[in-house]
Amino acid sequence: MKALPGTLYIVSAPSGAGKTSLVKALLDALPEVRVSVSHTTRAMRPGEIDGVNYHFVDVAAFQALLEHGDFLEHAEVFGNYYGTSQRQLEQTLAEGHDLILEIDWQGAQQVRHKMPHAQSIFILPPSQSALRQRLTNRGQDSHEVIERRMQEAVSEMSHYIEYDYLIINDDFAAALEDLKSIFRARQLRLDRQLRRHDDLLEDLLAQRS
Repeated sequence: MKALPGTLYIVSAPSGAGKTSLVKALLDALPEVRVSVSHTTRAMRPGEIDGVNYHFVDVAAFQALLEHGDFLEHAEVFGNYYGTSQRQLEQTLAEGHDLILEIDWQGAQQVRHKMPHAQSIFILPPSQSALRQRLTNRGQDSHEVIERRMQEAVSEMSHYIEYDYLIINDDFAAALEDLKSIFRARQLRLDRQLRRHDDLLEDLLAQRS
């Protein structure tokens, strides 16, 4: 039996809201879920692996992919380019895997236009002060960069209204349970359960003498 296509999940959040940590914990809890690996021109950070965290490319290579129409969506963020391979995304969904696409609100608008059945999730911090503290605790950015990220975050957070689901990441464990519940509920939809338990359902409805 051909696999039922997976669901595409768009997950967005301002920098420092905890999106990356929540998605990683979700993947550990639900190993059947996949995450889309985007292309980016930004520099690789300590601990990141090419092909796992991102496909790291230079600007010329990114522009070549863009001109060939390889990206489902693309955007420029803080002077760096990001893009999602449409071929890889469609292949993963066709194999029946649910797929997470971590992108900003601009990319989310592009994807929803092309794939209106995608489910979208926005993650918010509990307060601006908490967001600032998280960005500071990273120890990766200067004061000027943090201030720029805070200004950008306020603009990004105004787009939460465009999403299907909203999660407040105040308590990490609670936020993770909220995120998992969205995926579990979709997996329990009738069309998926019909395919997953076809033999059981047929047996339950069989007439016995």
